[in-house]
Amino acid sequence: MDGTAAIERNWEALKRILVMLVAMAEMGAGRPGAGDLDAGRPGAGMPGAEGVGAGGLFTFFPRKGAAASGQVRAEKSKLSPALTLPRHLYLAILRLLRPAEAAARRLIIAAARGIVVTLPPLRPRKPKPATLRGPRAFLPKGPKKRAKPTPRTLSLSLLDPPRRLFHVPRRAVPAHAAPRILGLDFGATYRPLPPPPSPNDPIDASRLGQRLAALTAALDDLPGQAQRFARWKARRHAALAQNSQRGGTARFQRSPLRRGRPPGGRLSNYDPVATLPRKIREVDEILAHAHALAVHALDRPDTS
Repeated sequence: MDGTAAIERNWEALKRILVMLVAMAEMGAGRPGAGDLDAGRPGAGMPGAEGVGAGGLFTFFPRKGAAASGQVRAEKSKLSPALTLPRHLYLAILRLLRPAEAAARRLIIAAARGIVVTLPPLRPRKPKPATLRGPRAFLPKGPKKRAKPTPRTLSLSLLDPPRRLFHVPRRAVPAHAAPRILGLDFGATYRPLPPPPSPNDPIDASRLGQRLAALTAALDDLPGQAQRFARWKARRHAALAQNSQRGGTARFQRSPLRRGRPPGGRLSNYDPVATLPRKIREVDEILAHAHALAVHALDRPDTS
């Protein structure tokens, strides 16, 4: 089972869904200014995708033929905290974004099958300077130099979020349905209850834009993400071997995929000939197929 054709087909379908999500966000985004979220044009190399987002609000994928990777990285850092979306559109994008992220994560795992990396040797620890040893360690130190903040890079997580087994949701009465108890103080001022949430309420979508940009960068560089996963896997094996010799426990997660149904998916397994109900979306089929490819790559690694 090579899986290259299946990975390519699911990758193209995910890019199509991502372009749709970007178009949805651009249509409903409240723009306080031009260019709220610029991080490359969606769908580089895809036919008919360069016309998405004529307003220029969401541009994630780099244009076809763009050679300046530094310029693309600079554009990806222009994330405005003032980006807002209506509540109904925000939730609609989120319902599709979560399974798309899980499917991209599984495609990365499947693409990393057969990749062998060699970890560099561990760097020796630097000895402490003389000023931090002996009696000089108790002397007052001078003013510390503030280090320049490093720019935050957007990257898709290679591990599924852990399942909260013992999480009990809190039962709270919404603010618009709270009981009106004023007590015996007749001079208390009456404060009306807040209105119930409306589907058109503006919601801060800056975090949503960052997740879209991270998913865009992962799909735009699938071989590089596969190398990244291979390095994580090599570090995990090295940590497990070292902790088994010492008799301790490893801090690395044993599997990048959590048990049960994939996050955000509605299909438990992939069956290409099964009749699917109406509630199953295209992203659910992609996620189920990508999950099967990832499980096969983890269970039967290519050691040739």
